[in-house]
Amino acid sequence: MPMDAREIETMIREALPDATVEIRDLAGDGDHYAATVVSAAFKGKSRVQQHQMVYGALQGRMGGVLHALALTTGVPQD
Repeated sequence: MPMDAREIETMIREALPDATVEIRDLAGDGDHYAATVVSAAFKGKSRVQQHQMVYGALQGRMGGVLHALALTTGVPQD
């Protein structure tokens, strides 16, 4: 069963409460999403570490229920 974009957003926001999250369904099938996540928690972290934080928020659903997620992450611009 595919994941709903709202569910992805909720899980990310629970792990990163300050995050600005934008989710787009790339194929209209509920399996291929793109996410843009901006959070102060990413400050000082490498891009890989930022992505690991987002994947961690998804609690193991990547590669299973959630087939593909193209990630763009960053810190807020002051």
